[in-house]
Amino acid sequence: MKNKPRVRATSLALVALTAILSLLGLLFVFEASVAEAFSTFGDQYHFLKQHAIGLGLGTVLFIIGLLTPPKVWLQMAPMVALGAVFLMIAVFLPGIGLELNGAHRWIQLGPLTFQSVELYKFGLISYLAVWFAKHNPDEPPLLPFLTFLGFSAVLLLLQPDLGSLLVIIAISFGMFFVAGGNLRQVGLLAAVGIPALLLLILLSPYRRDRLLTFMNPESDPSGTGYHVRQITLALGRGGLLGQGIGNSQQRFAYIPEASTDSIFAIIAEELGFLGSSVILLLFTAFSILAYKQIQNATDSAVRLLGFGIFLWITTQLLLNLAAVVALVPLTGITLPFFSYGRSAQVMILLATGILVRIGKSA
Repeated sequence: MKNKPRVRATSLALVALTAILSLLGLLFVFEASVAEAFSTFGDQYHFLKQHAIGLGLGTVLFIIGLLTPPKVWLQMAPMVALGAVFLMIAVFLPGIGLELNGAHRWIQLGPLTFQSVELYKFGLISYLAVWFAKHNPDEPPLLPFLTFLGFSAVLLLLQPDLGSLLVIIAISFGMFFVAGGNLRQVGLLAAVGIPALLLLILLSPYRRDRLLTFMNPESDPSGTGYHVRQITLALGRGGLLGQGIGNSQQRFAYIPEASTDSIFAIIAEELGFLGSSVILLLFTAFSILAYKQIQNATDSAVRLLGFGIFLWITTQLLLNLAAVVALVPLTGITLPFFSYGRSAQVMILLATGILVRIGKSA
């Protein structure tokens, strides 16, 4: 039998950490975006205002996730997944889909713009949780699973969005394994899938340039290597104690995407190694508490739902941080709770609210 006071304390700690990370994210979105906001919109607070709106909406959805029994989300899973698939296709429809820099990733409905893949991640997790639970305790059938995953891959490659595809692959295979999937099958699929993914990268000039830049950042420091070089400079300037809040130089349009996927470089420049380590410790504590939330779930579908959400947040966290410190090529994946991007911000807050409720309901 679970220790209710301990479970309650874990849930409260997770709520507190979510609030701390979200408020720190609000601060650093402003810090990282002030120059870009002023030069683009004539208002240094533009991104701060937009992020605050997203945080407000995300807080409402966090509360909804907290108050809604997990099984309700599982009951709605087929409908949510179907709607998410429609929105993933709708990004290619004239008048609905919005093309930016050659990518079809956004839906625009009047003043509202959002990235459909963020809803798709949640739809995928909830649908797989229900589908895998139906086969419990038997091993989930491999062919239908691969068919569904292949369909997801096609949708994302057409956009194109390789970073989100990596996240979805990690979520899907993680849930497959936890649901009783054969580890040997997973290994064989990885042996085939990794070379196939590398081939897709090499066939795309844009992705190939990113890979080559990752392998040799100094090959074109003012071209394809510029982004990595500027991030490295920001990390180096941070040193042990940092330049201080508001003293980043790299935020002045030197680092591309400074308020989105490169925001941790600005954090490291201003807070230094010690301050960045504190942020990483907060993320580590969040991940541990999130995992504890799903440990006591007795319902297999609910447990899989929680584990899928856990994989979603931690995979994005690890991919973003690994790219910033040049362990993997830049993928465009945002940093949870910190990066500017209302679609991801809102959906991750909803997912975290569901995680807290899973712990309380276990």
